[in-house]
Amino acid sequence: MMKMKVGILLMAVAVTANTEVVLANDDASETQKKTANAPAGPQVPVAVAVSRNIIPSAEFTGSLAAIKTVELRPRVGGAIESVTVPEGSLVQKGQMLFQIDPRPYQVVLDSAQAQLRQAEAQAFQASRNYERISRLVNGGAVSRKDYDDASSEKNARVAQVQVSKAAVEAKLDLSYSRVTAPIDGRIDRILVTEGNLVSSSQGGAATLLTTIVSSDPLYVYFDIDEATYLNTVSKARPDVVGRSNEKLPVHIGLANEKGYPHGGALDFVGNQIDRNTGTVRVRAIIPNADGLLTPGAFARVQLGTGSEQKVILVNDQAVGTDQGNKYVLVVDANNKAQYRPIVLGPMVDGLRVISDGLKAGEKIIIKGLVRPGMAVTPDIVSMQTLLSVPERQPEGASKKSNGKNEGGSK
Repeated sequence: MMKMKVGILLMAVAVTANTEVVLANDDASETQKKTANAPAGPQVPVAVAVSRNIIPSAEFTGSLAAIKTVELRPRVGGAIESVTVPEGSLVQKGQMLFQIDPRPYQVVLDSAQAQLRQAEAQAFQASRNYERISRLVNGGAVSRKDYDDASSEKNARVAQVQVSKAAVEAKLDLSYSRVTAPIDGRIDRILVTEGNLVSSSQGGAATLLTTIVSSDPLYVYFDIDEATYLNTVSKARPDVVGRSNEKLPVHIGLANEKGYPHGGALDFVGNQIDRNTGTVRVRAIIPNADGLLTPGAFARVQLGTGSEQKVILVNDQAVGTDQGNKYVLVVDANNKAQYRPIVLGPMVDGLRVISDGLKAGEKIIIKGLVRPGMAVTPDIVSMQTLLSVPERQPEGASKKSNGKNEGGSK
């Protein structure tokens, strides 16, 4: 009887053990299913940090100016006979623009030329008379006084010829009646039309006809801070001992342009620092063969300040702010977002230079509501791609978050 009870007890223990094993296996299976069915991390755009060789630079704001500016005024007065000004267009040096009535000046020139011919004839006669008397004076046929008079008359007539020639050459008023372009450049609108009278500077202020500005090349003027001047620009002066012959590179971009597509070089540095602003006025010369640049326009200026060096570049959308500090979220080998503080540099070709905190090849989250340590699903894109994808929130996250290290919309 005792043996029966022991046997029944052992069977009960065995059945209980088997039941626990089955239940344990069922629990493990359920855990695996739940893990397999768990949602993946949010899909976010991820790009690889770019490494590139660039020339260090500083950015300023400047304005374009023409190298040559001419206010076109007549040198003689009179009535405007014809106007051939291509308003707003390019003109070449010597191109005819205005014609002032030349007839009064033609009359004056003709008179001067006639006086010259008369003086030449009188000088010829005086010279022949002098030659005859000089042959007779030695034989006593004429007096010494007659010889001296003939010599004086000849010299006076020769001098009169010189005066008449000078008068003809000085009568440039006829040529001045043709008003031509003194320089190559772009001409402005007409201020005096055909039929109007214009005055020369001899009778007061000469009438302004139009203006011309040179268009190729152009100057760009801008003010640099004292630190940039001391560290870089002051060493580029042509009179500095030991400087190289290479000028500092300058690139500019207009308000409607991306980057700095127009290149030139620094060619002038002011002679003193403005004590009120702590800046120095400098100038660069910019080629403008295509005519896209206009004098007077504002320009964004990029001044090269050092030799070429390798830097890390990222899309500026990837940079976040954490209580005044800049950071990016880096995707590690387990596809988790890691907080990385960085030091920002200038913009280069639309990308932000990272002076410290990143290495080339690291994967950076460009945008999205992601917390440090959160698993993500990377959507690999180019670092220079302009992204317009909507930001995604992780499941269960609130629409607004005030966490210290939380990556918001960048």
